[in-house]
Amino acid sequence: MDIEINIEDSLPIFAQLVEQIKSAVQSEKIKPGDALPSIRQLANDLDINSKTVAKAYQLLERDSVIKSKGYRGTFIHEEAIHHTNFDINHWITTKLAETVSLLRTSGATDSEIRKAFTNVMNNKH
Repeated sequence: MDIEINIEDSLPIFAQLVEQIKSAVQSEKIKPGDALPSIRQLANDLDINSKTVAKAYQLLERDSVIKSKGYRGTFIHEEAIHHTNFDINHWITTKLAETVSLLRTSGATDSEIRKAFTNVMNNKH
């Protein structure tokens, strides 16, 4: 699996990593069970910060594209191919749009919705 980082790209480096690993899974360049380099190794190979790789790996694990097995390493999840097309940002936007629409039809103002959203995000509900 070849990963190429473009520091001139407007897409953040961690997002480039996520996209390229998902793409490699979709094209079957890497398969379920295949090992990925450690965070430190990939960061060294790409000459980037290890926290950037850790963030990408965290997002990929959250989406069940990769699976960490502690000291044994990080591997492609057995169901990775089914999870590569999931876009959490699109899902969140859709759910929020549905909720805002429901609140507006119930008579809530945008100001009330923003205040409630902020309170919920700050755990003040």
